[in-house]
Amino acid sequence: MLEHPRAVPIAIFLLVGAITALSVYSIERGANQREQAQLRERAQAIASVLEQAGSSAAAHLKATAVLMGVGQDVDLPRFRSFVRQMQVADSDGGDVRSIAWAERVPRADIPQFLQREEERGSELMRVYPALQRGQADAYPIAMVEPLTEANRPALGFDISSNAVRAEAMATANATRRPTASGPVELISAAGTDQRGFILIAPVYEGAGNPAPLTGYVLSPFTTQEFLESGVEGETLGNRSVRLYDAAQGDEALLAEVVAEGDTGAVVSERVRIADRDMVLEVASVGTASLSDLSMVTLLFGLLVATLLTVVARLITHQAEEDRASVAWLEEQNSIRNSLTRELNHRVKNTLANVLSIIALTRRRADSLEHFATSLDGRIRALSATHDLLTRSEWGTTLLSDVIGAELAPYANDGEKVVTMEGPQVALAPNDALSLGLAIHELATNAAKYGALSRADGQVSIVWELETADTVTLRWKERGGPAVPQDRQRGFGTDLIEKIVAHELRHPVELTFAPKGVECVLRVPVRERSEFALRAKFRKVDMQAS
Repeated sequence: MLEHPRAVPIAIFLLVGAITALSVYSIERGANQREQAQLRERAQAIASVLEQAGSSAAAHLKATAVLMGVGQDVDLPRFRSFVRQMQVADSDGGDVRSIAWAERVPRADIPQFLQREEERGSELMRVYPALQRGQADAYPIAMVEPLTEANRPALGFDISSNAVRAEAMATANATRRPTASGPVELISAAGTDQRGFILIAPVYEGAGNPAPLTGYVLSPFTTQEFLESGVEGETLGNRSVRLYDAAQGDEALLAEVVAEGDTGAVVSERVRIADRDMVLEVASVGTASLSDLSMVTLLFGLLVATLLTVVARLITHQAEEDRASVAWLEEQNSIRNSLTRELNHRVKNTLANVLSIIALTRRRADSLEHFATSLDGRIRALSATHDLLTRSEWGTTLLSDVIGAELAPYANDGEKVVTMEGPQVALAPNDALSLGLAIHELATNAAKYGALSRADGQVSIVWELETADTVTLRWKERGGPAVPQDRQRGFGTDLIEKIVAHELRHPVELTFAPKGVECVLRVPVRERSEFALRAKFRKVDMQAS
């Protein structure tokens, strides 16, 4: 608790929250299971009604097929009477739909067939659609009962003209029992098609085996009405019901009764209608909100978690304050020790640089005045960079500020052009000191012998990030006196190529081209570490206060 005073209240809150979430999950899971059971019960009940309707229609087709195959010529009145008697007999709530007779007519006998139907007083006037090339037989609907306005356009329609119907006819003929077709478009009196399917049974002449096929009796079903008859009397509530043709996959939607809202839990039930599988899907309407019991449990859990968190926080707060006070005192002592070590390190580095500058200046000086002047300029260069580091509290210093400080006396001269261009790059203190010395030597040499010694002289300093941890700086002079190629090596060259290159950990490319001096320096871009001590100390002081 004392090791992690802030983590204890959070842990308590998360623990109680996890228990609450688990409770809510259990409640919602139980509710979903109850909903699934109810959906399964509804699906089974609807599937049973649909299968019963299919079985009843198949039985009626079998009876009608026996009538049409007795070997006698069944006329229209007898056909109608038989179908009406089945409607009266089926008085237990079933629905006998329309039944039609499609007679097998060879292609050459179609004119005689139409003449015969006309003599019988039938309303059948044509066989449509026209037979396809190579089609030997037609199966036009000769009789339909009841002959309503909706059923009247079916007279004369060749049921074999459609591939789906033809497939069902072939299956029924092969199995010798009623068969349901796949989804088809049923013709309506208004001339528009309705999605549905047909139950079809073969009719054979006599009882021989094999007996010749004389035609088919069929009963059409509108899928929407078929589904609605199955859900009639069922309490659906906020539930949706969909019927699919299993043979064609989930995309073969036949009909649906949809409730408003997003789909929640879903159950599926297989329905078999006359040897054809269909899938009945019952879905509840999903809701984004929790149940009432879940909401009460969630609110109560959050309230308990909040109260326990507050109590734990009050208990640990005093211990946290005491520990912070001890840590602050220890940190202050550590800061004093670190500052002392940092000061010693900075002083030693600065003295080492000064001693190196004095030693090299003394070797190259030919008089005391020359020694004093050169030493003064170089010490001032160190001082200028120190001023920048002091303002940044010995943190990082911008490369552009270091260059600007060393070139300030020349950049404001209207007769000379000094351009500086490059991205914002922060340098470590030691790197800034070394770069400042190099820029001072280059500027001093340019002012004495190079581009800065003449009017219209130009000095260009351009830098860019070569890699993520290295910046490349290019010094280029133009417009000054021609650079002699037999010149003697001076202190500035040694300072740049030896001391600066060593401090920057990269070689320096110093070229005395006839058009002007060019220099390429590579400066490391270091991560803030030891040279950022003061920023760290300020942060500790602010937290402690």
